[in-house]
Amino acid sequence: MPFPALSPHRKGLLLTTIGGLALSMDILLIRLAHGDVWSILGVRSIATLLVTVVIVAAMNRFARTRPVLFPGWQGVVVGCLYALSTLTFLIAVYNTAAANVVFILAFNPMFAVLLSWIFLKERPSPSTLLTILAMVFGVSLIVRDGLSSGHLFGDLMALLSALIIAAAITIGRASRRDMGFASLLSTVAPVAVGFCQVLPAGLSIEHPAWIVLDGAVMMPVAFWCLATGTRFLSAPEVGMFYLLETILAPIWVWLIFLEAPSTMTLVGGTILIAALSAHSLWQVRANTLRQPVLD
Repeated sequence: MPFPALSPHRKGLLLTTIGGLALSMDILLIRLAHGDVWSILGVRSIATLLVTVVIVAAMNRFARTRPVLFPGWQGVVVGCLYALSTLTFLIAVYNTAAANVVFILAFNPMFAVLLSWIFLKERPSPSTLLTILAMVFGVSLIVRDGLSSGHLFGDLMALLSALIIAAAITIGRASRRDMGFASLLSTVAPVAVGFCQVLPAGLSIEHPAWIVLDGAVMMPVAFWCLATGTRFLSAPEVGMFYLLETILAPIWVWLIFLEAPSTMTLVGGTILIAALSAHSLWQVRANTLRQPVLD
């Protein structure tokens, strides 16, 4: 996807912003579909897989260069990690409150920082550390007010999802290769798991159109943009854009299901948005000063 007027850092910011916005619709569409976890997993994943196959076929037919589906062993590992994160995420959604899931997933950047620092020797910049600290403070306000007891298994699954996604981002960053299709084709495994669980009884989804929209449109956009963003941004920076789901998912649920977020949730969300916006603007400005010709 060409961005002739954008510097590499701005490409990364644009891609990850789009990916984060698409990802923020995920829990809302899952809830609107009203189905059991295995039916949702199977239909959501197969919709993503079919769209990916169509895109790959079209690119092979019309594009000048063939897309690289799994770039080396890193691509295979990243694909497996995204497949596992899809499973743990849906299990978490069905075993704890939706707010718990998105709040716990907000710890993804901290995992990304630790993994990058340990394995890639990428020492985070002071601005990134300050931004993450501000985000942790905002998340702590939301978690303290919103986390409920009695959902230990679901909360652990959400925490595991955050760690798996951070690991996938870190490996993608280390390889410096396009992991967009690896993340999308990783849905093969969730398709197999989901349909094996529902057969022979059959699918149980009251409103399948919503989950098809989620799997065929929102998830391909989110996965491809966020996975491709690792080519232009550091792993901690990409991880922070997953926080858009934390900020926006409760808002979408509030608008549709009239589940108004608490005052503390609004305060914490405001802190997250302000920190993320300030960091992005600072990085764009710094990159513009370093590369005036490209901008």
